[in-house]
Amino acid sequence: MECRPEDWVCDFLADRGLDGFAAGSVEFLLSIGLIILLAALASRFGVRAARRSVISLGTRSPLREASGDRAEARAKTLAGVTVSVVRATIWTVAFLLMLDEVGFNLGPLLAGASVVGVALAFGAQSLVRDVLSGFFILLEDQYGVGDTITVFDVTGTVEEVNLRVTQLRAGDGTVWYIPNGEIRKVGNSAKEWSKALVDIRVPEGLGLSRAIPAVATELDSLAADPAWSESLLEKPEMLGVEDSSGEFLTVRVSAKTVPGDRARMARELRTRIGTRLQQEADSPEAGTSARSAGGE
Repeated sequence: MECRPEDWVCDFLADRGLDGFAAGSVEFLLSIGLIILLAALASRFGVRAARRSVISLGTRSPLREASGDRAEARAKTLAGVTVSVVRATIWTVAFLLMLDEVGFNLGPLLAGASVVGVALAFGAQSLVRDVLSGFFILLEDQYGVGDTITVFDVTGTVEEVNLRVTQLRAGDGTVWYIPNGEIRKVGNSAKEWSKALVDIRVPEGLGLSRAIPAVATELDSLAADPAWSESLLEKPEMLGVEDSSGEFLTVRVSAKTVPGDRARMARELRTRIGTRLQQEADSPEAGTSARSAGGE
């Protein structure tokens, strides 16, 4: 391995008594060693900077305290992906520089890689879109495992979410695999709190003068029930008459609950209030009130 005209290090070594082959070999080994050293340093500090940046972005959120360990786990997952990309980029550049030192002509290789890259870019557009969308879904904590979400016309519980696809199990047990790039709008009912809105039909013959106090009594009873103290965030309230256009009157009640308890709370409200109203309708007082109202 002889000295090249531009290799001043090789010339310096040759001036110190080394023959051309020995000087060229030492210069080659020094160049390769320097590339590896710089790549190792760049990888170490670049990886550290990337990890800190992603973790900082992933945990810098007003929901940081509410999400707890979930925010940290999400940030670590994103940091791992980013670190892998940074490390692969640095060592790929180092490998190309070492090939150049060996004397390999990089022109045809880079030209071929460009053509292949363009072909892959066109063929893998959907994959790239899925990965980018998945990255921001995780970064922004739009939803996570265990959340109940609605995507398109599917509502279910998230079983897995990664950079490419979201796995969702619907209420009937069907598992849906939804590419992240296809998700344009998603509703998450597991963020901070949920609200159960329930419409109760007032039985025929039972007037509002008796139905509304009965509903209020059941709401107070539910609020005082220790079994529901951890689910309820606020005292349930009656919003009033929701519909009076048909044959029956409908009243609406609401209850603010912890995430994930909305459906269970709605069922409990329907059961309690529906049973109570039916009891009121079957009581003798309801018949008397109906006959009085008819006489009037």
